[in-house]
Amino acid sequence: MQDCIFCKIVAGDIPSKMIYEDDDVYAFEDVTPQAPSHTLIIPKKHIETLLEIGDEHRDLMGSIILAATRIARKLGIAEKGYRIVTNCNKEGGQVVFHIHFHLLGGRQMKWPPG
Repeated sequence: MQDCIFCKIVAGDIPSKMIYEDDDVYAFEDVTPQAPSHTLIIPKKHIETLLEIGDEHRDLMGSIILAATRIARKLGIAEKGYRIVTNCNKEGGQVVFHIHFHLLGGRQMKWPPG
C-alpha cells in the first residue's frame, strides 16, 4: 500500500532499526517504546486489520508468533517474560492500519493493561 508507513519501512524507504527478518515477517524497534524492550512485528504483506485474517493466513500468523519467540530469546527477555499485544480498529487502539504486534518486555507488566 502506497501510503502505509509500515509498507515503506519494509521497502526500505523509511529507516528502521531491524531486529528480525525472514521471508514473511519484519521486526524493528518501536520509535516510542512503552517498555525497556519494545519491538514491532509486522507481516511484509499489507493487511489492514485482524478482521482481514482468514484461513489463508494461518502460516503467516504462525510465523509471526514464532518470530516473537525468537526475538524474545535474542533480546534476553524470554525467561523473565514478555507480552505480545495487537490492536484492532480505532477503539481497540490501532493507529497504523497494517497489522502489527507489539513485543514488550524488560519490566513487570501490569493487568489490566488499559
